[in-house]
Amino acid sequence: MLAKGSTPWIVAVLIFTTISGAGAYFIKDPYMEFAAYMGVMFCVFLLRFFRDPERNIKMCKNCMVAPADGKVIDIRGRTVCIFMNFQNVHVNRTPLAGTIRNIEHKKGGYIPAFCKDSDRNERNKIILDTEHGEVSVTQIAGTITRRIVTYVKKGDITQQGQRFGMIRFGSRVDVTIPEAFEISCKKGDNVYAGETVIAIKNAYNRGE
Repeated sequence: MLAKGSTPWIVAVLIFTTISGAGAYFIKDPYMEFAAYMGVMFCVFLLRFFRDPERNIKMCKNCMVAPADGKVIDIRGRTVCIFMNFQNVHVNRTPLAGTIRNIEHKKGGYIPAFCKDSDRNERNKIILDTEHGEVSVTQIAGTITRRIVTYVKKGDITQQGQRFGMIRFGSRVDVTIPEAFEISCKKGDNVYAGETVIAIKNAYNRGE
């Protein structure tokens, strides 16, 4: 399954590859042949990059799941920062069920997404109202193609693990953890969107 919003990219590369291939075949142009070869390679890359596999969603009202695939690169207070490289799935999922209260998009710079100053980059901040309190999920774009695709809108009711957007080509996702939860992941952990538990509601707040 391919990620929503990826079709225009794949179609554009296929058209470029077809034209280059035709030029290489009919006029025997070595540059066109090279372009066609590169087009095929890039198309294969895009098909892998834009993959969107189904997930065994960890449905649990007393736990939060990772909003993104990747590595936990920092935990700042009650914010978990997850970096996605080219090999990771770049479709993001909601960490808890709730209602989208606000979506705020800001333009920004080109700092690598794994850097601490990358919060100056293009970013999309989604505020989710949950039964446990407010959760903020911020998608931060990387250096190559600053394009964040959003699948939800203000007022939408989302389920835990539901797809809410995608970031193209190198990026980071920061998620805030409500006070009632204890962070269960640590820096350096590899996590998977919708499957890996990153925080658990403590026993006191569960009423145990």
